[in-house]
Amino acid sequence: MAERRMFAKAIIDSDAFLDMPASSQNLYFHLSMRADDDGFVGNHKKICRMVGAADDDIKVLLSKRVILGFDSGLIVIKHWRINNYLRGDRYKPTVYTDEMKLLSI
Repeated sequence: MAERRMFAKAIIDSDAFLDMPASSQNLYFHLSMRADDDGFVGNHKKICRMVGAADDDIKVLLSKRVILGFDSGLIVIKHWRINNYLRGDRYKPTVYTDEMKLLSI
């Protein structure tokens, strides 16, 4: 997993993003910082506890569709490829291959 992440202003300056509560925006940044190189997060509940986010913050992110949830409990950052691009020699594929197959780019 990379140590650095990028955020596109096109996403974080959008009205949809800015209409969310500050706590949900904060959670989005923390989830993005801890996502794997394909944008998947397998421990979002732990991250919520670490940053003091409420269950409603995840619900807001899901309802605004800035993250997508899977039946397995995983989440993925929807605009991952807009926010982040990794060179091939730095990229490490996700271990969540079943969920990855459900996504289209």
